[in-house]
Amino acid sequence: MDKKDRFTEVVKTNQGLIFKVATLYTNNLQDKEDLYQEIVFQLWKSFDSFNEQSKLSTWMYRVAMNTAIYNLKSGKKQVNTIPIDLETERFAEVLDKTEEEKIKVLYEKIQMLNLLEKGIILLYLEGKNHQEIASIIGITISNVGTKISRIKDKLKSQIKTT
Repeated sequence: MDKKDRFTEVVKTNQGLIFKVATLYTNNLQDKEDLYQEIVFQLWKSFDSFNEQSKLSTWMYRVAMNTAIYNLKSGKKQVNTIPIDLETERFAEVLDKTEEEKIKVLYEKIQMLNLLEKGIILLYLEGKNHQEIASIIGITISNVGTKISRIKDKLKSQIKTT
């Protein structure tokens, strides 16, 4: 399999990962599509640099999140809040209306977090372990644990006040 075919397969297999990052860091459909394309472009540019010392998904998250944060910091896109739309909700496995409402409230509160906190909680909710999150974000493993604990506390207190 040549590089182009392998890359296409990797993107198809992990398009949900790219979609989630693009959704998390944008606030409208056009910006989400633009960021999705920019992430794919950056993945292509750095595809040869993937040395398989980490999981492919870890590397992809790192590239995707760095691209999203760079775009925000460079002033290309401004984001205040991220609306939850039907596309985002389709990724959640909802068993009943009560669970659906709880998930909706949680995502509304996640929208209020800063960029780093959003990234960490996204990875945590994706089931990434502390070591993987540390590798993606570029902080120590113990710092990941501390930040996750603080984010959970922040979300709990925000949810209690609603």
